[in-house]
Amino acid sequence: MASRTFCIPGILFLFAAFVLNLLVSISLPALPALDIVRSHFTSPSGHGLATVTESSVPNESIDQIRYGIWAYCIYNAQSNDRTCVDPGHGYTTQVHSGTSSVTIKSSWTRGLAVHPVAAAVTFIALVFGFSTHITLTLISSLTAFLAALLTLIAFAIDIALYAFVHDKQNNLSGVHVRTVAGPGFWITLAALLLLLLGGCTVCFGRRRERMSGATSYGYPSKPGVFGRLRTPFRRRGNAV
Repeated sequence: MASRTFCIPGILFLFAAFVLNLLVSISLPALPALDIVRSHFTSPSGHGLATVTESSVPNESIDQIRYGIWAYCIYNAQSNDRTCVDPGHGYTTQVHSGTSSVTIKSSWTRGLAVHPVAAAVTFIALVFGFSTHITLTLISSLTAFLAALLTLIAFAIDIALYAFVHDKQNNLSGVHVRTVAGPGFWITLAALLLLLLGGCTVCFGRRRERMSGATSYGYPSKPGVFGRLRTPFRRRGNAV
């Protein structure tokens, strides 16, 4: 029972990691607040709306664009309007400002699909974590580490997207651009830490359960040095 109680925090860590990975995997356009990267556009004077148009939405001036896993959303603060384009997996965006333009190709957004894969593997680790069988608990721990590896890859892709967008958007002329990491970026980092904690905790719980099972089985202890010396004399006495 004590060893099983030791595994409960690991299950809680895996459950929290699964929920976070699932929310990030849904992303835009269903959850516009859980974007990976977002860029804010302002005029050089710091007032008013910058004239930035997105090629997929003609004649639309925007002051913010958010990049999600499945889509991107553009915002117009003056009209309080939001438009989410739903092109699916691996989308391309083009932002224009004056005579300059920036294109974020699908090669930079296609890799974001690793997020739902990490969420699925996390769910498998969570399901195996409820088992009391030692072998299934080991599978849960290994699957949790696999999910952590996939989440790490997804987080690395998020970092690459953020760095690329930050570098390219600064090339726009006549507008000030501030590119920041979105909530989905930081939630992925939190899920990664929870998966590492969950995998380690479940692994330690399994080891404790295995050790407790070995001691309770009752293996005979090996005799010491004096015990080995007394054994022949006892046998001789019984023979006499």
